[in-house]
Amino acid sequence: MTKGFLEELDSRGLLYQQTADSELELHLASGSRVGYCGFDPTADSLTVGNLVAIKLLGLWQRAGHKPLVVMGGATGLIGDPSGKDKERPLITRDMVEENIKGQLRVFERFLDFDEKNPVKAEILNNADWLSGLSFVDALRDVGKHFSVNSMIQRDSVKTRLEERAQGISYTEFSYVLLQAYDFLELRRSRQCTVQMAGSDQYGNIVAGIDLVRRVLGSEGQGCFGVTAPLLTHSDGRKIGKSEGSALWLTRERTSPFTFYQYWINVSDEEVGNFLNWFTYFSKNEILDILEVHKKNPGKRHAQRNLAQHMTDLLYGSGERSQIELASETLFGGGDPRAIPEDILGQVVSDLPHTEHSLDFASSRLPLLDLLPETSLASSKREAREFLKNGAIWVNGRKALLADNVTVSDLLPGKVLLLRRGKKKWHASTFKKR
Repeated sequence: MTKGFLEELDSRGLLYQQTADSELELHLASGSRVGYCGFDPTADSLTVGNLVAIKLLGLWQRAGHKPLVVMGGATGLIGDPSGKDKERPLITRDMVEENIKGQLRVFERFLDFDEKNPVKAEILNNADWLSGLSFVDALRDVGKHFSVNSMIQRDSVKTRLEERAQGISYTEFSYVLLQAYDFLELRRSRQCTVQMAGSDQYGNIVAGIDLVRRVLGSEGQGCFGVTAPLLTHSDGRKIGKSEGSALWLTRERTSPFTFYQYWINVSDEEVGNFLNWFTYFSKNEILDILEVHKKNPGKRHAQRNLAQHMTDLLYGSGERSQIELASETLFGGGDPRAIPEDILGQVVSDLPHTEHSLDFASSRLPLLDLLPETSLASSKREAREFLKNGAIWVNGRKALLADNVTVSDLLPGKVLLLRRGKKKWHASTFKKR
């Protein structure tokens, strides 16, 4: 028998808050329920940070409940002040629509939308019900149920009010009304009883539950909220940041190769948490993986399982196997010429890289001259020293001091893969200017 939804979350360290503890447990145990999670279309893709919310919906569906993905086509025009120390810049309706299109591709990789599934996932857009709500109706039917006294005590508002230089606009101040109305609408039209989100949304969830009860009375009883903790690395860094930039869930923003590298490079101290937080491995499978890992940490068994699983989820096992080959080639001492051509471009983007002129086509470019233009040597003197010591490799071949580069040495895409020592790589791309 599979674990219940709350028990599964708790065992993975993904349960932070829940409303009406015992009532919620009974509610979920007594039948299949409908739950939702909202996503802000502030960009044309989602990041690894959004995976927690998607994972909540995935585990919800696997526990036998129906997940609703609610895109913020309307709320995205307003901006959620939660966790923000200043006003968000407003984006246009066209930008919101384009961002939604970009994000939709991600959900089908993690949720089951098969019509044959009795708890198939559905995607909704809150613009369908919020955009038709007049200002007067919003004030009469929604606003009258909210106390300004309590609204200004909310952390997201209180912090901004204390920062007089920033303050908060009426637009963002009213955001909670819109998210609360989402829950009311979904309760009436979809019999949705549970909202899920990160812990920074707990106040908005409670506001929604309260609105449902006030508007629907006895018919609105039995609405609940569940939040996951905001996940960070052990040093406090935000999960999903890779060398200062976000790790995205679409290939246009982050290449599949870079995505794989992120997971394979998780530290030993954190890999257990990552397996619990992000994968669908069972608790016993995770324990077995970690047990094997402890016997020989150098083989990075846990990280390999993590990287394989996550890349399979997003891109499929076929592409993952090619990426894995490229990774093993680069960092395992293999021949770079074996890297598939369609993966090579991703490799180049992930490595430190520079672009050079192809004007030397009829002659030769001394490696001694090329290296100072890369990240592998800061000067010609340093380049000479590295070459003399046999520390430089060109496309998997150890280089000599007198070596030159010709067009025939280039990999597909006019690429030269340079390595210093065992791990430090640089990609040089040659183009006509």
